[in-house]
Amino acid sequence: MGLIRAAAESVKGIFADQWKEYFYCEAMDADVLLRKGMKRVGKRGSNRKGSDNLISDGSVIAVNEGQCMIIVDQGRIAEVCDEAGEFIYDASGEPSVFCQDLGESVQRSFESLGRRFSFGGDTGKDQRVYFINLKEIPGNKYGTANPIPYRIVDRNIGLDLEISIRCHGEYSYRIADPVLFYTNVCANAQEEYRRQELEGQMRSELLTALQTVFARIAQQGIRYYQLAAHTEEMAGELNRELSEKWMQTRGIEIVSFGISGVKAPEEDEEMIKQLQRSAVFRDPGMAAAALTGAQAEAMRAAASNTGGAMMGFAGMNMASQAGGMDVKSLYEMDREDRDRQQGQAGPVLGDTAWDCVCGAKGNTGKFC
Repeated sequence: MGLIRAAAESVKGIFADQWKEYFYCEAMDADVLLRKGMKRVGKRGSNRKGSDNLISDGSVIAVNEGQCMIIVDQGRIAEVCDEAGEFIYDASGEPSVFCQDLGESVQRSFESLGRRFSFGGDTGKDQRVYFINLKEIPGNKYGTANPIPYRIVDRNIGLDLEISIRCHGEYSYRIADPVLFYTNVCANAQEEYRRQELEGQMRSELLTALQTVFARIAQQGIRYYQLAAHTEEMAGELNRELSEKWMQTRGIEIVSFGISGVKAPEEDEEMIKQLQRSAVFRDPGMAAAALTGAQAEAMRAAASNTGGAMMGFAGMNMASQAGGMDVKSLYEMDREDRDRQQGQAGPVLGDTAWDCVCGAKGNTGKFC
């Protein structure tokens, strides 16, 4: 059996009075993934009372844009066509594969799973025409019922922390391999197969894969609140993570992935902010500036102390001594750090000898 491309004038002219049956499928909305072809019997058709599951030799099959037509014979795929147009069914010809957009992967799947044979003009016992929706299927909602672990990695401050986040959004997918989709998902459907029959399983698998993808994204130092800016990258990661279950088994791939919102518990957010604030003071210069500001505030408070300014300043001096570090020492440490970064020897206290980068050795002063 095979398909012969029919010129438009042939179907409207000569074949208009000769075809026995005309198989077609009206436009499919996004909820319909597969629909059985509708049959219209011609004026001279001899199969008016015949079974709907038989295709007469010479019948015409119309394929619309965004559709893939398959002929199923005895439960297995015998023809595949994703090219828009009208085709004449030849029961005596060899199987033909019209795949303009689907490419070699569909042909390989067809050769592996399809049934390539001819009845030599005889009709089979069960033949069906199905149309598969190739358009992008949008509006698939997802949401994390339970929090998902997410690592916060900030190498600048040495932060490596795991928190829990919740997120929700939508994703879209398309059927990239109709042969695999029909064979492994909806074989021999009675009339149509809708996405609602599959979306629960797909959502569960997507959320499981999302944990692995989040782990990879976090390793790049991307904050959880920045995820919405990396949705294209996440779609690619999800396709790689789900390739075995979705593409290689069902012939489905993710087209786009969107995040409407992502949220971490308030206590986790406050903890991260506090750690980041604390990490800032690892820099001596920043610590000195913060201490200077605190001392200035303390002096204003001491001046207005109801017990007298002297009592206020005495308390401030006690607090300064208890802190274990003064502003001068912090600024000195900051200057030494900057000198080392510039490849220069920093000042050394006392008479300790030091060598300069210029080559002079045994220096005891602050400068070479």
